[in-house]
Amino acid sequence: MAGIAEGEPKNASMASKKLPQVVTSCADMDSCDIPSYVLEFVESEMGTDVKSLARLGQLVEEITKEKQQLEEQVLTVSTEVPKRIKNALKNAEDSKKLLNQLLEEETVLSHSVASHLVKSQPWMDDLSMLISQIEEIERHLSYLKWISQIEDLSDYIQQYLMTNNVPEAASTLVSMAELDIKLQESSCYHLLRFMRSTVKFWHKILKDKLSSDFEEILNQLHWPFIGPLQCQSPALSSPSSSVELLSNLEVLFCQLLKLQTSDELLTKPKQLPEKYSLPSTPPIILPMQIMLAPLQKRFRFHFTGNKQTNVPSKPEWYLTQILMWIKNHTKFLDERIQPVLDKGGSAVNARLEFSRGLVLLVLEKLATDIPCLLYDDTLFCHLVDEVLLFERELYSLHGYLSSLPGCMHILSEESCFQRWITVERKFALQKMDSMLSSEAAWVSQYKDISDVDEMKVPDCAETFMTLLLVITDRYKNLPTASRQLQFLELQKDLVDDFRIRLTQVMKEETRAPLGFRYCAILNAVNYIAAVLADWADNVFFLQLQQAVLEVCEDSSNAVSKLQLGQLASMESSVFDDMINLLERLKLDMLTRQVEHVFREVQETAKPYKRERWLALPSQAEQAVMSLSSTACPMLLMLRDRLLQLEQQLCHSMFQIFWQMLAERLDMYIYQEIILANHFNEGGAAQLQFDMTRNLFPLFSHYCKRPENYFKLIKEACIILNLKVGSALLLRDVLQSASENGNETVLKTKQPSATAALNEVGVYKLAQRDVEILFNLRTNWPNTGK
Repeated sequence: MAGIAEGEPKNASMASKKLPQVVTSCADMDSCDIPSYVLEFVESEMGTDVKSLARLGQLVEEITKEKQQLEEQVLTVSTEVPKRIKNALKNAEDSKKLLNQLLEEETVLSHSVASHLVKSQPWMDDLSMLISQIEEIERHLSYLKWISQIEDLSDYIQQYLMTNNVPEAASTLVSMAELDIKLQESSCYHLLRFMRSTVKFWHKILKDKLSSDFEEILNQLHWPFIGPLQCQSPALSSPSSSVELLSNLEVLFCQLLKLQTSDELLTKPKQLPEKYSLPSTPPIILPMQIMLAPLQKRFRFHFTGNKQTNVPSKPEWYLTQILMWIKNHTKFLDERIQPVLDKGGSAVNARLEFSRGLVLLVLEKLATDIPCLLYDDTLFCHLVDEVLLFERELYSLHGYLSSLPGCMHILSEESCFQRWITVERKFALQKMDSMLSSEAAWVSQYKDISDVDEMKVPDCAETFMTLLLVITDRYKNLPTASRQLQFLELQKDLVDDFRIRLTQVMKEETRAPLGFRYCAILNAVNYIAAVLADWADNVFFLQLQQAVLEVCEDSSNAVSKLQLGQLASMESSVFDDMINLLERLKLDMLTRQVEHVFREVQETAKPYKRERWLALPSQAEQAVMSLSSTACPMLLMLRDRLLQLEQQLCHSMFQIFWQMLAERLDMYIYQEIILANHFNEGGAAQLQFDMTRNLFPLFSHYCKRPENYFKLIKEACIILNLKVGSALLLRDVLQSASENGNETVLKTKQPSATAALNEVGVYKLAQRDVEILFNLRTNWPNTGK
């Protein structure tokens, strides 16, 4: 078929385009009626015009040519396809013969190679033996070269020391130490031991010599500076001695610094157990170790063993001593040692290195003392307090870095940390008990200062949030997020506990929801929720929010994807659960207050409900409109309650209260007074006067347009007080809209019901409500209908 397709000439396509209608009219030629077929074809080509029959001869010639072309194509295909098949078979046979020939050649070549390998095997064995011998000789030679190199360096150091060229000897020792480091991966045990022993030998000699000279210089400088009066060495007060001492100090410091590499190889620094998870840091530089040595000796003398200064109840003694030493030596380190380090190209900060060495003493002391204080709450709590104060001053005043080992790493150890968080919980609960039982618990500290007392926060709520803030300051420098999150959970538990306590006190006050204590509780709940919402935007708590996400992703915590998504998109915060509970309590308390005032409204409004709205005189019959006497008790009560709660509630709570009350009042007066009565002209005018000139102004102190919170009453008064003509027109429009829909309105070009209502100032009431209000009017003219 492929051959046929390839041999198809262009005329075939032309022929196929010639008879499209015939093909569609007669799809199956075997069952087709030939005369009908020819008839359809001629009609399609010639049409119905008789004059076009002149083209019939031409058409016959074209069809004859097409027939010949098709016959030629059939002949061509029938002759070419067998030839192509024959050629393909011949090519396949030739390929097969060539493949067989290649296989025979491969067999011969394979036998030849195998035979050659057998013959050459003895030569290969001999050659491998020679190569092995050469490699062994090269290893021996390399071994001897290493030994020779070590001995040469050793000889150089000896010569430099004999000529008192200590700097060159120290530089050569650095080269030897670098060779030692390169050989660490070697399996030549004896060579490594020889190298290390040589480095150790010369390192000890140079270190002892340089350390002795360096200590002598330090002694001349009266190092260390124990008291603040010694911060400036007396030896430096003389210019002549000053230059020489500082020059010698710089030289010896730089030479000792060169021994750092070999010292790190030979000396393993003392480390605390792994349970403290201290960050890895490089060893303290050798000259600084020498400078720290007398202070370390003094510290251990005074604060270990049976000395009178080693008192577990007085951790502030040794913590204060460390801070004092750092302070006393800061000036000397910055002005004398740091320039030496900078000149030598070292990245070490002298003051930070000095502080790090002293802090390690504190860490060792804490690791020793804490296990003895774990079960004494008073001593343990005092220790934690002092350590936190120490850390705060260390970081703020002396520039210590959080990436270095610190006291918080010791406090983060599992047993110590669990005890710490337990003690925090215990003392926080005790503080909560005392603050709630205090006589001034529900009184604001700033009640006499209006600018400060805007939120009217009771003392217990402010003290509680201060307690939470102090806890945050205590744990925010913990080195790991997991420990911080445990403290965060403690804070959330305390908030929940405080909320429950407030709820319990609130339930005792439910009989007097407008009382001072009830309002103070509501202010407390509002204040705590507001502060937690502010904390949610704090950078520290946002970081904890990210840590919560990472913990949830790494663990199989039962947290929904929605919650994770909200945390990740910052739609929610770590305090959202607590805030939602507080908001629910706040709304519940406000609802109780509104319900209480509303019940009083219902009680005092009973006479007003029974007012004879049908028989009141019209406005024209009265000299001056006055408030209905039956409305006075209700409005007086409302005024008193609003003034009372405005004084007792914070501004935001009072705003929510009066708006909720206005909504209830609007619905109550509309349903229970307006819809329950019928009104003549005087009754409608009196109702409007009572509402717009008396009720609404009660709320004008709290907003500019109080009538917007009484839309049902306002619009009902509009409908009831419409002039008769306007009311008749509006009623007709509403009736037409109800009976015939919008078609009649469009045909008569009358305004729609909604437009007509909006025109008179009615937007909230529906059409059906307006029709009901019209039925409450009694001042309709008698039209005879």
